Amino acid sequence: MKDFAKHIPITSLCFIAAIGIGTPAESVRAQAERPPDEAKKVAAQEKAAERAKLSEKFYSSLDPLEMTLTTNIKRIRNDKADKAPWRPATLTFTDATGKQHAIPMRIRTRGIWRLKNCEFPPLRLNFRNEETKGTILEGVDKPKLVNYCQDRPQFKELIMQEMQLYRIYNLLTPVSHRARLVKVNYVDSASGKVHTSQMAMFVEEPEVMAARLGGPLVEEKGATPDHLVASQDVLAGVFQYFIGNTDWSTFALHNVELIRQPDGSYLPVPYDFDFSGAVNAPYATVDPKLSVQRVRDRLYRGFCYPEEEYTKAFTLFNEKKDAIYALYRDPIGNLMDKRTVEETLKYFDEFYKTINDSRRARREIIENCTKIQ
Repeated sequence: MKDFAKHIPITSLCFIAAIGIGTPAESVRAQAERPPDEAKKVAAQEKAAERAKLSEKFYSSLDPLEMTLTTNIKRIRNDKADKAPWRPATLTFTDATGKQHAIPMRIRTRGIWRLKNCEFPPLRLNFRNEETKGTILEGVDKPKLVNYCQDRPQFKELIMQEMQLYRIYNLLTPVSHRARLVKVNYVDSASGKVHTSQMAMFVEEPEVMAARLGGPLVEEKGATPDHLVASQDVLAGVFQYFIGNTDWSTFALHNVELIRQPDGSYLPVPYDFDFSGAVNAPYATVDPKLSVQRVRDRLYRGFCYPEEEYTKAFTLFNEKKDAIYALYRDPIGNLMDKRTVEETLKYFDEFYKTINDSRRARREIIENCTKIQ
């Protein structure tokens, strides 16, 4: 446990201890006599936890690493099927010492809306351990690469906006995905020409994120408050309200992942925030079944819990406010357009007005929760 623990920030360890997440080492001891299939799952979780340790340096850096992704651009853009084949690609970058690395890998398209509608699709990368060993990418296995949607300047802002939301949630809780901003030069292997250069981001694999927190992923839909850790579920719901996101569902496992704890309860982890009001993507829409019409309109969609759970979440947001706003003045924030930053912080200001007005908070959030019959 000591070896695992030293790679987790002290605040994360305190949180983990408080909510009772186990570690991979504890899981091995507890499951030593389980059937072979269970033993395989534990072994896979241990490997994922090791990758989490190895990739810590990559995900902790604020420097947007410049990379060149070489692949057959036309073929990738035409891969619109739900389960597209893996395609060959090469990722080239120069490390801090000036050494250049050219890493062969495989890529394939993924996603739902962006896959069908964007000029360039989101990707899943697949590295081989022997190719990344000794590089900044060591431990990074099969991450998502969130690419630009259209080759226009405003879509650079959208990537950085979404990146900031991952970082904000990292500030609020360790039960979150790590992400890393990168600048990608997309080169067509068929012609050798640069297709475009755009900002993108790596997002940590679900299995690695779950193993980092000591629990397996839950694949079954239908989670209700009876299954969930109340404090974590309320925090996730209030965060979604904070960023103005309605494109999620814990019950349906839509843009939410669940981590099982040793006691059988689940921790929700939100992801994919491009349809949120904070990002305000030109392509984002709201489900017509909902009571709001614009993505900038906030609507609380979390489950109902005792009022004290919301109070704890509001207190945490207030405690982290300065740190959240500071993200828009740090090296990544300084890459953003000043008008985008100003509009985003004004949008956040409205959230803080709501949670610090007891009547408004009760009306907009606490009493507007989703009741399970």
